[in-house]
Amino acid sequence: MTINADDEQLPYALYGLIDATGHWRAGTLRAIALTADLLTGKVAPAEDAPPGTAGGGTWTRFIGRIGAVALRAAAPFTQEEHRERLLAFLDTWAATPFADPRARLRVGVVATDSWVSRDDNGAAVATYWHFSNRNHRTFVDLRYGEQPPPSLGPVVEVNDVPRGWGSAGQLRTLTELIRERGPMPWDPAAVRELTEGTGMSRAAAALVLAGVPGAGYTRSFPDAAERKIMGISTAEADDARTELRHLDAAARLDLLADVLPADPAELWEPGGAVTLARRIAEQWCGRHGRRVPMPEATFAAALMVADQSMSAAEIWATFTTPAADTRLTRDVDTSLRRNEHGCFLRGDGHLPFDELLCSMPRLIRWAYGELPAGDPVRAGVPEVVRLMRERLSHPGLLLHAGSTPHGDHSIEVLRHTFGHASYPLVDQPTADDGLSIAAPSEDGRYARIFFRPACHDDGDERARLLSAVVSPYGDRSLRAFQWLRGEACERIVERIRTGALPDGRYESDPRAVLPDLVRRVAERHTLTEDAATLYLQLLALPNPTDANIRTWNGWKAPRHRQAMTALVDAALVVQDKRPRAGRTVFLPGGWASAKKLTPMETWKADLLGVTLSYDRTEVRNWRGGLPGTLPDLFTQAWQRAENGHPF
Repeated sequence: MTINADDEQLPYALYGLIDATGHWRAGTLRAIALTADLLTGKVAPAEDAPPGTAGGGTWTRFIGRIGAVALRAAAPFTQEEHRERLLAFLDTWAATPFADPRARLRVGVVATDSWVSRDDNGAAVATYWHFSNRNHRTFVDLRYGEQPPPSLGPVVEVNDVPRGWGSAGQLRTLTELIRERGPMPWDPAAVRELTEGTGMSRAAAALVLAGVPGAGYTRSFPDAAERKIMGISTAEADDARTELRHLDAAARLDLLADVLPADPAELWEPGGAVTLARRIAEQWCGRHGRRVPMPEATFAAALMVADQSMSAAEIWATFTTPAADTRLTRDVDTSLRRNEHGCFLRGDGHLPFDELLCSMPRLIRWAYGELPAGDPVRAGVPEVVRLMRERLSHPGLLLHAGSTPHGDHSIEVLRHTFGHASYPLVDQPTADDGLSIAAPSEDGRYARIFFRPACHDDGDERARLLSAVVSPYGDRSLRAFQWLRGEACERIVERIRTGALPDGRYESDPRAVLPDLVRRVAERHTLTEDAATLYLQLLALPNPTDANIRTWNGWKAPRHRQAMTALVDAALVVQDKRPRAGRTVFLPGGWASAKKLTPMETWKADLLGVTLSYDRTEVRNWRGGLPGTLPDLFTQAWQRAENGHPF
């Protein structure tokens, strides 16, 4: 297949190493080559036009960092049509002074109307208008001797460019090897080396070794065949992208700029990929530090609760080394500001902190109930809670509590409710009672509510008012704050801190926490200990999937099936197949489905604080999660069943 290597598809081959496709259009390579020719005097300048769009002039960031592009070109998982474009990019680059380590180059910003300036000392070429000021232009200059090159105008900013891997000879050798031998061979040992050396997950290490393709890649990457070779699942690949999301294009270029061997042929030698991984690990640790690698069992468990806001590796790091997480150790000052849409919060670090706060109840309940005693993540819960409570007691922190339901929420009504004091830092009318701040919408049909966590006291009438006026939807920060300060969280922390559970056992296994209750259930229904254990788990737990039950109880499939059969024979459960349930036995009675949340029997919705649809057929909201410790939950569930609460 013959393609135009300088077409509009080139940006997609570079995606992840550039900020966005934007100005990266067809003609990028021609623009870079023209800039080089203007610098070296091969072509005469045209004062009235730029040399080309070429990424809005941002292509200059590849100077000294072309090694990242070279790694992408050599990586075994790069699409062949992308590889051909990357090779053309490297061919073009090798023919420019940007690949000459002796060239004395600078990049910067200049206030000018000119595009090119050249004299006997060198040349300067403006590459595009600067994004922040149309009177400024980005530029690159080349000095021939000791004297400075000519200037296009007053220099606003200038920097010498880094000089890393990527001489013309290295680039030509690499491209020839790729064309002759194909991409470098894949070596799983390189993934292990990078994982051990950095603490990143296996999937993240695999993506880094593949050149860190961005989310805008033109097809699903990695696909099924590539994931099989890498040894990762779809969920692991998605989680890896979340883990690496903090790396912007510039950070990816810096990370991979100087990791290739001086002799590119080493990449095809035995152990070449492992040596490459070792170099990447050194670069990574110098920039981001090293984490303790996560045990596979903990990673598999964390993957089930990881999401786009927090990867499995980030969960591991937060709970095992909380002192290194600035969201837990640095107070955040926030204040109310106004724009055309109304009042909003502003403050350095506010969004990352709020994101962590809203995730805390879910993650703490998971670590407590679904990880074994002795697991480092579970053991880290008390310290994480302590640090989070410290941050929440900071007087300068203001959080969004949600909004009021639609109705009459004019400023007059709000001041009748919250008092006549106003928040001083915005010119919009507000009502401020010292704990809560109410800011009406433009039409007065609802109000945004903000609160000061440090001023919250459960015994204060203002706290009761805050909970009463906020809509049950959109109040995640308030609910998370209340849960972290509440009795359920404190009892969970105490269970973990006191070591009440033997190492290796799970709190979700009632035999480990309430053996007397298991015996009572077995006697009441003439069951084996295993069947009584499973029955309690089905009564109380939100997600007693087959996989979870076997993990928590340490059962193999035959033992699990025997317990299920005993419950079916006793007419305590029914067998069925239900979407997203992950199991085949259920309590009798109604069932609430769910597309994103956990589907479950309607019988335990009230027990777990789950809101169902009006017809009780769908899970709509899970506000409370586990209302207390698991021993409490098992006890309450059994009391409901023993008292004849209808299924």
